[in-house]
Amino acid sequence: MSVTTARIDAVQTVAVSLAAHPELVVHGAKGAHDRSDFLLVRVVTDTGVVGYGEVSATPLWSGEDGASAEHFIRTVLAGALIGQPLTPVGRLESSMDRVLAGNPFTKAGVSIALWDAYARALDVPLAVALGGPYRTSVPIKLSLSGDGAGLERAYRAARAAGFSAFKVKVGLGVAGDIDRVAAARALVGEDTLLGVDANGGWTRTQAAAAAVAMSRSGIAFLEQPVAPGDLRGLGDLRGAGMPVVADESVFGTDDLVRVVRADAADVVSVYVGKSGGPGRAAQMGRLAGAFGVDTLIGSNGELGIGAAAQLHVACALPALSAIPSDIIGAFYYTEDILAEPLDSDGRTVRLGDAPGLGVQPRPEITEGFR
Repeated sequence: MSVTTARIDAVQTVAVSLAAHPELVVHGAKGAHDRSDFLLVRVVTDTGVVGYGEVSATPLWSGEDGASAEHFIRTVLAGALIGQPLTPVGRLESSMDRVLAGNPFTKAGVSIALWDAYARALDVPLAVALGGPYRTSVPIKLSLSGDGAGLERAYRAARAAGFSAFKVKVGLGVAGDIDRVAAARALVGEDTLLGVDANGGWTRTQAAAAAVAMSRSGIAFLEQPVAPGDLRGLGDLRGAGMPVVADESVFGTDDLVRVVRADAADVVSVYVGKSGGPGRAAQMGRLAGAFGVDTLIGSNGELGIGAAAQLHVACALPALSAIPSDIIGAFYYTEDILAEPLDSDGRTVRLGDAPGLGVQPRPEITEGFR
């Protein structure tokens, strides 16, 4: 039976909860992320092909979490998908939009599983099914946060994991932010790529002052320095001498179009979760590139399946920013959900040639799907 005749037989879920490495817990303008209560998704077709997905949702980002995702998948989305043809996946994504408003991270978890099943049925890596690959390795970076001894512990742990490019979480008060960035620069050395991420935590005045002061620390980029809706303020900072990255300002395609029209950013941070799935994330990256805006792949603390989806999207884009992406996967956590980890040394993550996402959950996790 061909992929064009395969139909969705079941949509299953299992909850997972993993703690972050204490040294690497992110403390930013939107609080701390020390544990991920996520939801894994499994799509089963009537031909026996299985696809896996991950809802890496946090309430501060989209008002979603593992519990809300499980509720909507079981009571709303599954009914719209079961019995439907696996192809085209885009039509299935539209079906989810028709029965559930918003909830992009929840839909993304299901979409990842659908795309994984589709690519496995074709016996090609997901990056190929998405139109690539244009590359087989992606440079990555890690967030540093905290002050004093805490910042130093985070850096030492990151270095021990192999990371050599970083961004500092700021937006917590300009004076402290400036000191934190200077301390981070002293730790990482003059030649190491170091950016800052304010998560929209600065006013325009604060961002302008911070940009001037932090330029002395050789900052490589400013990520979301002002509130998500302040596109004029975002655009004004492009004259500060370093690339401006729009993150919280860009969830879906409509947001991306507004940022492009406002000439508000040099780079957009595209998430599989914010976009609603890997197909839409790849579309957004291509659209940004068509207007001369660079793309990097951002993170909401994905586990291994989510990180695999990030990797395949990054490899499917014709162009990717020189600023490293945030495909950190299991590095952030005390354990991995994958039977075999992604091929990463902390500097780059590399694409394999297995079909679909190329990963499988650990057997004891797989047994929990219902």
